[in-house]
Amino acid sequence: MPEPTQTPAPDKRRPHPHPETLRRLEQSSGRLAAAALARMGEQLPWYRAMPPENRSWIGLVAQAGIAAFTEWFRHPETPQAISTDVFGTAPRELTRAITLRQTVEMVRTTIEVVEAAIDEVAAPGDAHVLREALLVYAREIAFATAQVYAQAAEARGAWDARLESLVVNAVVSGEADEGAVSRAAALGWSSPEHVVVVLGTAPDGDSELTVEAIRRAARHARLQVLTGVLGNRLVVIAGGSDNPLHVARALIGPFAPGPVVAGPVVPDLLSATRSARAAAAGLKACAAWPDAPRPVLADDLLPERAMAGDPTARTLLVEEIYRPLQEAGAALLETLSVYLEQASSLEGAARMLFVHPNTVRYRLRRVTDVTGWSPSDVRSAFTLRVALILGRLAEQTGRI
Repeated sequence: MPEPTQTPAPDKRRPHPHPETLRRLEQSSGRLAAAALARMGEQLPWYRAMPPENRSWIGLVAQAGIAAFTEWFRHPETPQAISTDVFGTAPRELTRAITLRQTVEMVRTTIEVVEAAIDEVAAPGDAHVLREALLVYAREIAFATAQVYAQAAEARGAWDARLESLVVNAVVSGEADEGAVSRAAALGWSSPEHVVVVLGTAPDGDSELTVEAIRRAARHARLQVLTGVLGNRLVVIAGGSDNPLHVARALIGPFAPGPVVAGPVVPDLLSATRSARAAAAGLKACAAWPDAPRPVLADDLLPERAMAGDPTARTLLVEEIYRPLQEAGAALLETLSVYLEQASSLEGAARMLFVHPNTVRYRLRRVTDVTGWSPSDVRSAFTLRVALILGRLAEQTGRI
């Protein structure tokens, strides 16, 4: 419950209200609250559409507001605590059930009902005193409304940040489960079909500003994101695109200088641990490829990841390059091996294999078709060479 605000000391020259006015005000409080609710039902469509439970909360708040005004009016010579106590009946439920605009309309309607009844409620000679008090009270209750919603927003923001941090940490640590999915849903994650994890170095300074910058970039790129700073790493789980490079480029602005790695696209948040694991391994291995593009795909770092001890990278190189070449026929493996050993020379490979250069050229095109990596490209040739080495070792030892 927020602490009540203190109103300024009242003008002590103001006469004390007549006891008859207080008596009438106390007797009329229930009727005035009922009249306020009736007017809300007539004038406010959102109030009519609310379930009975929510309307009862509003009725309690209206009654509390009129009762607080009566008590405040009883002691004009001393400052009174008016503010969030009015909303003490159900502050959390109220701020979740209705918006700030609707609360302002509710307060305005209640004040208008009380103001319309001043001439009837006030004792002779007290109408101007009661009207003046109501104006001051209306100002204070407006401040109270703003304070309640501001503190509720701060509390929700802090809670959402903790919730988001739990989700991000679960994905990065490989512990994502249905609980993490539920938490993400509570944050507005709508389970997009394509998910990718992007990792890089977090900039110095306020991490909240970094997170907000990521969210702005994501809104501009029409991506959903869950993000957080874990240690010195900035982690972004992005959904809504099947192009990891597009995602990384769209979100790269808030990252600190240094490598930024995008993991592979996965189908959902539960699978995002795989994307996060690949991105983390790629970030670790980036030091071995100083000229790597920024951002870079984790799959483009497979040879460096394999050399750095990443078992997933070793498996991918063997299962997605070596095994398919092996199944496509011994000629492709032999031609690729000789071609790489001959410094990527078509003529040299042809001489060693006793075939025409066009035959070598044809087989190399088949290698590209089978693996997706072109032997004529320097970077791809390096990847293919590492895959051949790991594949031969796997053949000898029986394990990858």
